[in-house]
Amino acid sequence: MNAIGTHRVISPAGALPQAARQLSTAEPLSGSDIEIEVGFLNLDSASYRDLVEQHQGNPAAIRAEVLDIVATRGKMSNPRTGSGGMLVGTVTAIADPAECAPYRPGDRVATLISLTATPLQIRDSLQRWDTRTEVVPLEAQAVVAAPRMISALPEDLPDKLVLAVLDVCGAPAQAERILSRALLSGRAQRLLLLGGGKSAVLSAAAARRHGVQTVSVVPTAAEAEQLRECDLFDQVLVADATDPVRVRQLLDHHGGPADVTFVCVNAPGCEHAAMLATRPGGAILYFSMATSFPAVALGAEALCLDFDLYIGSGYVPGHAEFALGIIRSDPRVRGFFEQHLHVH
Repeated sequence: MNAIGTHRVISPAGALPQAARQLSTAEPLSGSDIEIEVGFLNLDSASYRDLVEQHQGNPAAIRAEVLDIVATRGKMSNPRTGSGGMLVGTVTAIADPAECAPYRPGDRVATLISLTATPLQIRDSLQRWDTRTEVVPLEAQAVVAAPRMISALPEDLPDKLVLAVLDVCGAPAQAERILSRALLSGRAQRLLLLGGGKSAVLSAAAARRHGVQTVSVVPTAAEAEQLRECDLFDQVLVADATDPVRVRQLLDHHGGPADVTFVCVNAPGCEHAAMLATRPGGAILYFSMATSFPAVALGAEALCLDFDLYIGSGYVPGHAEFALGIIRSDPRVRGFFEQHLHVH
């Protein structure tokens, strides 16, 4: 079980790393273990938003909670959202060259698994982090249990751009997979993105490759105007995604319900808007870590609506290469990500 990291679980006994209360970086490397000197964390959007709101934007309080979480749990796992993020760093040691291939000490890598499953030890006070962005510069050590859990950093793209892309690279890969399948209701022609952030933009780019129309719903007119200027979606509409009736009414006046809907909003309470906005027999992907899956299951039952319901797992084989390929080939998407990094 070395390759899934159970040897680093402190408690409870028998738990897998993601579900464990506490992990450890202290044990000697063994099997396919890879040690990483961490340069940056990228907190996931839901966790970062929660930290900022919980502490009313106070930088010292935000830093203090992140330090406390990692010191207590041996990983970055926000207790309120249950989510973490990912990291970028340099391989400093490997347990076995054959089992850790193709990685060697000195390789610059990003993790493809959640920080909630990554043993982590922070060695500084996070003072370089101004807390105005989810990208956290720091000195830390992490250990991943197998080479499949990391990806080499490309040399042709800036680290922070790669970090931002890989944080949500599961979304466009899921879009590619879902839009390639036959739905219960037929071929997908219209994709709704609740949200207009990184995962929504990458998913829309994947949809364009299939000739699928894309519609984004965002909460403010200012955000909608920015997205229209970037020409990233076929339509951009303004509505509160926690108001399912309003979202459906808006779609009824702008082309009708979607065949496929992705929930990419970092706030809770958007589960049912996706259902009313999607035609029966369609598909819904809940990519947001703010999703309540009991609300999804019970909501679909209460509405007597039948969909293919997908959980937004961050892992799809080849997802990192697919997302980075979009960045390299689509100037509009790259521009959006570069603007996002500049603004934050």
